[in-house]
Amino acid sequence: MTSVPDLMKDEFTPEQIKENQIYLQWSLTEPEYDLICERLGRLPNYTETGLFAAMWSEHCSYKKSKPVLRKFWSENERVLQGPGEGAGVLDIGDNQAVVFKAESHNHPSAVEPYEGAATGVGGIIRDIFSMGAQPIAILDSLRFGEIEDNQTKHLINGIVAGIAGYGNALGIPTVGGDMALDKTYQKNPLVNAMAVGILDHEDLHVGQANGVGNRILYIGAKTGRDGIHGATFASSDFDSSEEQNRSAVQVGDPFLEKLVMDTTIAAIKKFKKAIVGVQDMGAAGLVSSSAEMAGKAGNGVHLNLDLVPQRETNLTPYELMLSESQERMLMVVKEDQMEAISQLFFKQGLEAVDIGAVTDDGKYVLTFEDQVVTDLQVKDLLTPPKQKMPTKAPARVLAPVGQNEYLEVEKDFANVLDKMLQQSTVASKRDLFRHYDSMVRTDTVIRPGGDAGVVRIKGTKKALAMTTDVNGRKVFLNPKIGGQLAVAEAAQNIVCTGATPIGITDCLNFGDPDDPEIYYELEQACAGINDFAKQLNTPIISGNVSLYNETDGKAIYPTPMVGMVGLLADVNKATTIDFKNAGDLIYLVGELKKYFAGSELQKLIDGEFSGNLADFSSEVALQNQTTVLSGINQQFINAAHDISEGGLAVTLSEMSFNTDFGFTTTIKHPLSYYFAEGASQYVVTVSKEHQSEFEALGKGNLNLLGETTLDNQLSFANAKQTVVYPKANAKQTYQEAISWKLNH
Repeated sequence: MTSVPDLMKDEFTPEQIKENQIYLQWSLTEPEYDLICERLGRLPNYTETGLFAAMWSEHCSYKKSKPVLRKFWSENERVLQGPGEGAGVLDIGDNQAVVFKAESHNHPSAVEPYEGAATGVGGIIRDIFSMGAQPIAILDSLRFGEIEDNQTKHLINGIVAGIAGYGNALGIPTVGGDMALDKTYQKNPLVNAMAVGILDHEDLHVGQANGVGNRILYIGAKTGRDGIHGATFASSDFDSSEEQNRSAVQVGDPFLEKLVMDTTIAAIKKFKKAIVGVQDMGAAGLVSSSAEMAGKAGNGVHLNLDLVPQRETNLTPYELMLSESQERMLMVVKEDQMEAISQLFFKQGLEAVDIGAVTDDGKYVLTFEDQVVTDLQVKDLLTPPKQKMPTKAPARVLAPVGQNEYLEVEKDFANVLDKMLQQSTVASKRDLFRHYDSMVRTDTVIRPGGDAGVVRIKGTKKALAMTTDVNGRKVFLNPKIGGQLAVAEAAQNIVCTGATPIGITDCLNFGDPDDPEIYYELEQACAGINDFAKQLNTPIISGNVSLYNETDGKAIYPTPMVGMVGLLADVNKATTIDFKNAGDLIYLVGELKKYFAGSELQKLIDGEFSGNLADFSSEVALQNQTTVLSGINQQFINAAHDISEGGLAVTLSEMSFNTDFGFTTTIKHPLSYYFAEGASQYVVTVSKEHQSEFEALGKGNLNLLGETTLDNQLSFANAKQTVVYPKANAKQTYQEAISWKLNH
């Protein structure tokens, strides 16, 4: 069978495409190809077959995941725009709105780490400003294998450099995110990027091709051959025995993107409703943006491909439509304002070319060199056949809740703590995120290294808190409870800053959905996310699905990343994780229990994850959240940090590291419980003068652990013994572990 790259230069006839089954190389199935022929009443030509392959790929159509996604709750009193557009939009008062979304760039980053990550940042930023919003922050959620070979080190260094290189050049701060390392991601890293923006209500724009006769402007960079097959590439498994297709990875130019961003925002503010719709040319390039804009408006489009700006010679219609060259936008404008809008872009040295018009016939028509090369119905391009996927619960989900208490920790607690602080998921990522400019634009209040990034909203007392979170190990052990925990943990991060959670975006990273157990993971994890999101009143307003994350038939842990935004009414009450004073009381909000399934302690001692998860209590989660928020709002709480990977011992240690203080603490359980990873738990510090008021506020869900000290010792005790660990040693271990592993 002839390879796809050869075919791009010597296109087959419709008859040859059918005879040689070329469509199979583009991930169209035989039944899908037959349906296309049936809908058209003829054989599709080369370009048309390529367009269907891209638009019917999972990455563009969500044909396999839509039955799950449709169940997401996405409406409440704040929602101005839910799923279906470039990004979701929530009202934050004062005629202002927050705009946010997350996207994945997993497959490209595995092949070309720097460009894959960089263009992932560029794409998510375009989703934000295409809505009319000014981007104000970037976050990233990264997953890698263990740092034990040069390939993983190459991936980590390249991906972090790509995120930093693009975001820093744009002048948008990278303020937060999360990173975990497990062998399951060894050959399939996850690179999820989230962006947040602000707009005034009147500037909100959507990606719809409304208004028959309105013109379609091509904005930004010229089209090249980079990124062709990007959507289909992202909708297939890896095979380590084959050289990955680097032509599917785009190459970005952040300086050009900044020009496009600034000029697009200026155009929207100046021309307002004369700009009818705006959409990023993302996955599947020009075809996806134009077809989706037409479909959402119920209209057709007619494009003249001879007018598309090109930076390479002899581009074919197939290449022009499917290129994923970066820094490109599509804009639908009123005809009488087209010239003035174009001039605004021309003055900045940007392309702004009229390439077609909105029509009322519902057809998708492309011409090239005075010939019609595509003639389809828009709705056919946007409606792949529905698929009902089989599901099967993995045997591990039926396992009993784990009972191991790891009592051997009692004999060598100090050594366990030392090893825990070196674990790659626990250890400080400071030496990696120091490459990110977190202070550009001067609005960052809480920088990376805490529970959530916080950015002030200029001209107001308000601020936005933002975070990403998920523990893939726990979703693996129990997808539904793991999904609930992902939302709960993100909310805990937001709450610890003093902000109220208001909305969610997601990146749903899973393996091959054709495997019934993988589809079960997707279905149940999303059910868990949806369940607690409703109770938290945080609608799921945008997101992304990344399936086929597996190599040589082995899938990653199900990793449904939850990105969350919170609103802080008074930025002066923003709270950090760091101890503030000696002699402050240390409280645990919540209750220690023997929750070790999927924990860092289980990984350290057993080397693998097993057991089931205890049921998640939304009632306890909401009660504890209220306690912490009220304590911060009434200014009883001086520092707050949620308990996550590594448990109470790591949480306490992290709260001390950037301060002059140590601590003494005592628990009523075995010392191993210092490493338990229960849900809905926080550590807070309170001045002694506010003890009685705070304890009244806590309504019995508080446990007094001890107090902060000036002696720079970390003291962990129970009724049987006390272990004192020098803070300087713990801090050095924690801060240097990642760099040591990357350099040895």
